[in-house]
Amino acid sequence: MTTAQICIMGTIILYLCFVIVTGIMIGRRSKKSAEGFYLGGRSIGPLVTAMSAEASDMSSYLLMGIPGLAYLSGVADASWTAIGLAVGTYLNFLLVAKRLRRYSVKLDAITIPSFISKRYGEKRPVIMCISALIILIFFVPYVASGLAAVGKLFNSLFGWDYMMAVIIGAIVIISYTSVGGFNAVATMDLIQSIIMTAALTIIVVFGVVQAGGMGAVIEHASTLPGFLNFGQTYNAATGQAEPYGMIRIVSMMAWGLGYFGMPHILVRFMAIRDEKELKVSRRIASVWVVISMGVAVFIGIVGHAVSAAGRIPFLEGSATETVIVKLADLLSNYGIFPAVVAGCILAGILAATMSTADSQLLAASSAFSENIVQDVFGVKLTEKQTMLVARLTVVVIAVIAIFLAADPNSNVFTIVSFAWAGFGAAFGPAILSALFWKRSNRQGILAGLVAGGAMVFVWKFLVRPIGGVWDIYELLPAFVVACAAIVVVSLLTAKPDAEIEKAFEEVNAA
Repeated sequence: MTTAQICIMGTIILYLCFVIVTGIMIGRRSKKSAEGFYLGGRSIGPLVTAMSAEASDMSSYLLMGIPGLAYLSGVADASWTAIGLAVGTYLNFLLVAKRLRRYSVKLDAITIPSFISKRYGEKRPVIMCISALIILIFFVPYVASGLAAVGKLFNSLFGWDYMMAVIIGAIVIISYTSVGGFNAVATMDLIQSIIMTAALTIIVVFGVVQAGGMGAVIEHASTLPGFLNFGQTYNAATGQAEPYGMIRIVSMMAWGLGYFGMPHILVRFMAIRDEKELKVSRRIASVWVVISMGVAVFIGIVGHAVSAAGRIPFLEGSATETVIVKLADLLSNYGIFPAVVAGCILAGILAATMSTADSQLLAASSAFSENIVQDVFGVKLTEKQTMLVARLTVVVIAVIAIFLAADPNSNVFTIVSFAWAGFGAAFGPAILSALFWKRSNRQGILAGLVAGGAMVFVWKFLVRPIGGVWDIYELLPAFVVACAAIVVVSLLTAKPDAEIEKAFEEVNAA
């Protein structure tokens, strides 16, 4: 092992130890209750709310998926996705955050399934059960994609066994998530977002220098047909530009719809200590997401120029997602201090992965231990037993995710996009209807959850492969179908009880 690799490994190990120790210390000071474990006692400040929401959103696709996409085909795919996500972030904070926080407090709901169920006065927890199952179905592969990113990182850097790296990553995440709960996860997300920001900044500056300056980067990108065109995309196989039509633009911008249905992001709104502070959170989150994704896209452009300059090899297929890893490895060759900096950059990839995986594990744990075990099956647990079941659930879900991450050739961006579509289509229309439409009822929401979740699978595996005008990101058609199902079924069935309507009016009048 070279000196550079030793420095990188040492830096990453120190970072992982810091994460574990800090998370456990925060957890010991946290409130020992279900609300404390899942919502931090609703005491989170605006900065932590904003950065925790964005860090838990910006998984490994921020530092691997988006740069890899830009490296492979140019700015179109990555940039339209980023624009959709930026708009979605802003609208989610603007439209959903305050109402969801206020409504969840009134209903004493600490999870998204419990909020939807209590919003419609369920006597039998059918919505609760289906919502929890949707969370488990889509979160497990989502967590697996993050663990796969960890495996790729260590395998490409040190030649470690891929599965060993995946297991190490899972152990670290489990350690502080199962002990510290929401407070530990939210605080670590804030710290990890800072590390992610530093990693993006350092690597883009270094990459520009290695490519020969900004002029060289732009000049190289300009020689690739369609690479810098928002209406075209670069085909690396043919070396030619391909049209990037309105259908693909709308399809990629549809990513923004996913925010309305992300359980691990929505609970951040429920956990803030004062709804008035959400305005500050919105501004912080919106600025950070625009800057971070813009830099991530640019890293892909810079990375291609660095390859053209012969400083790193040209990357193909899923290997394009390792462009930041290759740049960091190049940086480590310049001495001990640059190697330590490279280790910090690579720790940023781990931060991006862990800041999402920990939130997803917590949300999936709440769906099983709180909603399925206690609410659906009616198992009565003491506070201590509830905490034990929650922690065991975190471990079990992580183990399942490890097995799903066994394929080292899996594409992080592809897995994330499918899970994102599942949550956005199933929960997005349901949350918006619950918050803004008094006439929506239990039957309509139930139809929307089932129709949205099912249509993601139907469109992804049966319709989209047809190609042509049908090649649309599954989130968009599934979201529309779910909205239609909610409206039609709600209007064809009885309106909600007077008590449910009264609660809706009180929340919206406050």
